Amino acid sequence: MADIQILGNLNKGGNFVEDTQKKNFLFSFVISYTETCEIPGITVAGENKDIIKFTPPADAEFLHYGSCKCIKTIPMTPDGKPTPALLTKTALEAASIPHIVINCGSKIVPQIPYLETGIKFGKNISLEPALDRSSVLHAVDYGRIIGRTLASLTDCLVIGESIPGGTTTALAVLKGLGINAMVSSSMPQNPTELKKKVVFDALKRVDSDDPYEIVSNVGDPMIPLVAGMISSASQITNVMLAGGTQMAAVLAFGNSVGFSQDKLAIGTTSYIIEDKSANFVDTINKIADVPILVVNPKLEHSKIAGLKAFSDGFVKEGAGAGGSMISAILKTGIDTHSLLELIEKEYRRTIGQ
Repeated sequence: MADIQILGNLNKGGNFVEDTQKKNFLFSFVISYTETCEIPGITVAGENKDIIKFTPPADAEFLHYGSCKCIKTIPMTPDGKPTPALLTKTALEAASIPHIVINCGSKIVPQIPYLETGIKFGKNISLEPALDRSSVLHAVDYGRIIGRTLASLTDCLVIGESIPGGTTTALAVLKGLGINAMVSSSMPQNPTELKKKVVFDALKRVDSDDPYEIVSNVGDPMIPLVAGMISSASQITNVMLAGGTQMAAVLAFGNSVGFSQDKLAIGTTSYIIEDKSANFVDTINKIADVPILVVNPKLEHSKIAGLKAFSDGFVKEGAGAGGSMISAILKTGIDTHSLLELIEKEYRRTIGQ
């Protein structure tokens, strides 16, 4: 399809597109938390340190209500750029794609129906282990159960996430697993040196090459849960990991959990692919033979400054935005020009002029 670019294994990517065109999609949204996001300067996923913990549940509420219950406005960067959940919501509604929220360690629970895993939030990896090993094991097992159930309901299970600071824990997991990765950021000026220091300090605790020990020390709750989801879901139906850096870490850890590469794809935005401070495509190619589907939301053509900023390097991806737009295109054939008009309309409804 014209608005979807395929990178990596072109044959697998073409088969994935062909298998899912005009089919049913289900979007699953995993909300989580790592106290690593509270390190000053590590993320802009929230107006300030105290409100960051509300970002995942607020994203989830916004997808459901079109407004938020746990905070007064939708999540924004400190200077007012909106959450990428705005793109996700628009795409899901444009294609009538249902969604379900999964709580895997969010500090604040959303005021909507959701699946509860009972997994606790992740600790600040620069100071202490993120999780205990039993939590990682439980997250994988619960993910397998959830993935198997949701996969049986659809032709394509799309998995997105909201976890502030998740690119840093993802980098730590990738490095711990021996993958030389550079990761994206929600900011145009990626705080790479700060992330490297956090990751270096965290990895000093790790004296094992056991993937479960690595994730429990330097990861976050989302990574093992989604790895468990793809391990079971990919045996049943097509699965799209909707995201960037964090989904690379899911794949890397998923290699130890097991999954089918034949029915799996990553869906993301062109802003992740074009990020010169990261090496997303090379990282994925080192991990698995999984195609990458890419959509350009064309936000550089928007007359709304808060949306145009995405094309200037802010936010880039999140809340499953890229994968949701790709899903809408595959299901209905809608083009990115029409999606942009709907995104601008949703922006004006939610935030105003």
